[in-house]
Amino acid sequence: MNRQVFNPNIRNLDVPPIPRIQRAARNYTGPRENLVDLSQAVPGYSAPDTLLQALGQAARDPACLGYGPIEGESVFRDAYARDLVRTHGGAVSSENILITAGCNQAFVSAALSVASPGQSILLINPWYFNHQSTLSMFGINTSHFTVNASTGFLPDPARLAAAITPDVRALAIVSPNNPTGAVYPAALIRELHELCATRGIWLILDETYQDFLPAGHGPAHDLFDDGPSQSLIGLSSFSKSYCIPGHRLGAVVAAPSVIEQMGKIMDNLQICAPRAPQVALAACLPQLDDWRAANREEINRRASALRQALAALPEWRIDAMGAYFAYVRHPWPEESSVSIAERLAREQGIVTLPGAFFGLDQEHYLRIAFANVTADVIGTLAQRLKI
Repeated sequence: MNRQVFNPNIRNLDVPPIPRIQRAARNYTGPRENLVDLSQAVPGYSAPDTLLQALGQAARDPACLGYGPIEGESVFRDAYARDLVRTHGGAVSSENILITAGCNQAFVSAALSVASPGQSILLINPWYFNHQSTLSMFGINTSHFTVNASTGFLPDPARLAAAITPDVRALAIVSPNNPTGAVYPAALIRELHELCATRGIWLILDETYQDFLPAGHGPAHDLFDDGPSQSLIGLSSFSKSYCIPGHRLGAVVAAPSVIEQMGKIMDNLQICAPRAPQVALAACLPQLDDWRAANREEINRRASALRQALAALPEWRIDAMGAYFAYVRHPWPEESSVSIAERLAREQGIVTLPGAFFGLDQEHYLRIAFANVTADVIGTLAQRLKI
């Protein structure tokens, strides 16, 4: 009898989505300099010299070589709490912060802390694929509420309420959104939080792209006004804002009682997040505000370049855009989005992600991560995507 059987929760997962499409790109026969990778949300510019120097110093420091506190370096938790007060307002302290190895790990910790196998977490469809696969991996059910272009890919709280069935333990939202780019207005985030609190479930708010809100938007929300509540779990990442995805740093923002539970999970996942980048960022955060603002302006220029490029192609339509992403309706309704993405990568050297990766009934879409490349390169899409 063969007892070497894989965990079905893992065996049944799809292969990682981004490498699947990038394999097709490796078969592109055109000039490699013409390959345009719009598949993954990777900053298309380098981290600032100030941070690079601080990273080098911290990496050489023997004090960063041992195990650190499970919740994160106290100096970094303090610095990030102050940064959140600057960007969001309200009252946040280091007791509200847990540092993780990237935002995916923050979501893993959040999901495991509030839901058991057989219970459900409610996702907005289309969803970020790693959220759904994380739930499947741990035997947590995915409930979903579908949004579309008619509502700007934003949920109506009154209709969403009906999707909160007795097995649902949390609602997870992403703003600015991945994959659509849609930005949740602060009033909507407040309304969703109040709905969750009333129904006795958690709001998991992923703000990975919080530093790329549209100009003039103001604070993302006011949920920190009285400190993070007992029904809120905020998640964030430092990968995009500071161009350090390889250093794997994310954060949880929540009430101390939540941080205590997540500390148990982190001790089993990784013991502590990488220490050197925490120390380096703690020294640099306050002096990088202008640098972050300049990058937001640059990303907005790239968004404008994409709008202009696709405006010349009436058969393509941007149904949503914001932060790093555009959710684009392609002109081949009879073909699967996976087939289209693979064909574009292989034949045109344009690497996008298919809508099918992001949930149910998303075949009409491709996700374009426009922050990865410069505006002049984005401008070439007008010619290369002609059909």
